Parts: sequence; C-alpha cells; structure tokens
Amino acid sequence: MKIDLDQMNVLVTGASRGIGLAIARTMLETGAKVALHYYQHYEPLKTLLKRRGAEAFQANLEHEKDVVRMFDQVISSFGTLDVVVNNAGIAIDTPMDLNNDDWLVTFRKTLNVNLVASGLLCKLAVAQFLKQQGGRIINIASRASFRGDTPEYLAYAASKGGVVAMTRSLARAYGKQGIKAFTVAPGFVRTDMARKFIDTYGESFIMDDIALEKLTTPADVAPMVAFLASGLADHATGGTFDINAGSYVH
Repeated sequence: MKIDLDQMNVLVTGASRGIGLAIARTMLETGAKVALHYYQHYEPLKTLLKRRGAEAFQANLEHEKDVVRMFDQVISSFGTLDVVVNNAGIAIDTPMDLNNDDWLVTFRKTLNVNLVASGLLCKLAVAQFLKQQGGRIINIASRASFRGDTPEYLAYAASKGGVVAMTRSLARAYGKQGIKAFTVAPGFVRTDMARKFIDTYGESFIMDDIALEKLTTPADVAPMVAFLASGLADHATGGTFDINAGSYVH
C-alpha cells in the first residue's frame, strides 16, 4: 500500500538534521506540503526547499514566545495544518558530579526544548485541530523513555518519558474530536547528535546492544512517521511505535 500525503499540511520540528531531515524528506516525497522548522542549521534545508511545498520557519524552541511565533507563522502561511511532528530535541552530556547550578542549567534546557516546547506545540495544535475537526500529532520520544539512559543523560530520558505520557493523554482526551496522537520511540540512531556518545562508548558497545546487523539510520525511522501521518493507523492512537533494532522490547 502506497502512502499518499497529497493535500496534507505538515509541520516537522528539527527538520534540518538527522531524523527530522529524513522525516521532512519523506513527507515531501509522499506529497505533503511541509513546514520545515530549524533553529541554527539552515544550510541542510536548501535542497529540500527546492521542492514544491517546502517552506522554512526559524525558532529557538527553548523560548516559549518563539514557539508560538513560529506556529502562528506556519498557520498564516499554510492556512491549515493536518499533522504536527514534534521531532526536535537535544541531549546534553551532563555528569552527575557537576555542581548543582551548572547541572540544573542543562537539565532545565533539555526539558524546555524536549518537553515544554513539544507540549506547547501540542496545545497549539489541538486548538487548531479543533477548529478543523481533526488532525494528527506525532511525537518523537526515545527508547530511553522506557529503559532509561546513562546517568549523564538523565534529563534526556526524563524529558522523553514525559513526551510519552503527554501523547497518551492527548490521544485519550481528544479522539472523539478527531485528533489522534502517536509516539515513535527510536533507539540509538546514527545522527550528528549521537556522535559524542559513539565517540565516548565506541560503536562496538552500541552494536552489541542491538539485535540487527546494522545501526538504525534516520531513513529507518521516517517511513513509520509518514505511515502514522497518513491516517492508515488511526485506531492505534495513543500507541508507541518502537524503532530500536530489537535493543528494547516491551
């Protein structure tokens, strides 16, 4: 069955790198009009922006006013939204023996970007979807939401755990209003953000942890997001879809 997102308007946060870039590319290839959110890395979007239906929107998700401004600009330009993909996220190596003040700075920053901004975009999306009588939210969480992470990434795991609970709450609350919400939970994915972890622990450490012969790539995650956006899996609303190469099964 071919996924067809023709006539659909989609917002993808963190669309300039890694998983977000792959999601945005797949959405465009399947016919969607895509709002490409970025913060600092505009250059990788230039190729996508040559495609019909692609438009870039800048915002620092750490700041709530920037989040609202960006969302309003997307609605002003697109008119409507059918799907919001909360993909943008950060993972900051923060040792547990760091002094409390510095530890809290990175802990709060991680939660602001990964959870608070996603929550605010969900709130804005729900309001928009209620006007339109429907829409879909796809939140990118993590394997760490369920099995945890290493101590230096405590904030990352906590933020992604919150994303799962938030998604389930939205699915249960708004299904009868035509709003569906899904979680996609990747495991370790070969991205720029994962580079420091690979450098620290070594690729063999990561490969020993998975069941497949190769490390997951962003292109392995994107088709699932497009499938959920299509409406073909609406009765799985509230569900979590694991893409972790068999490293965590629950």
